[in-house]
Amino acid sequence: MKMLKRLKKNHEFQVVFQEGKSFANRQFVVYVRKQNGKLYSRLGLSVSKKMGNAVMRNHIKRYIKEIFREFADRLEAGNDYIIISRKPVSTMTHQEMRKSLVHVLKKARVLHDSRKIPQL
Repeated sequence: MKMLKRLKKNHEFQVVFQEGKSFANRQFVVYVRKQNGKLYSRLGLSVSKKMGNAVMRNHIKRYIKEIFREFADRLEAGNDYIIISRKPVSTMTHQEMRKSLVHVLKKARVLHDSRKIPQL
């Protein structure tokens, strides 16, 4: 995946919610809408106010974007992704978040290449 764009508008989120499929574990819910008709994938993030103050929420979003960027070349291009974080994420380390997000992306069958996930 060459480029990573963002989903920002409410109607963009609604299309993914209605047409996409969801995959979840205790920490994340991932909605995937296959083939958005573009050559690049788009990412939307949702972190609830229940997670903490703005600093904590932005910290979580930065971690998720960094993890997503790390695996961008192994994800199917042209898909829309929405990642919703759940309450347990607020107490997780970066490595735990990474492992959990990789698990959900594998469950969704959008993370390719069977190379071993490098440990940090």
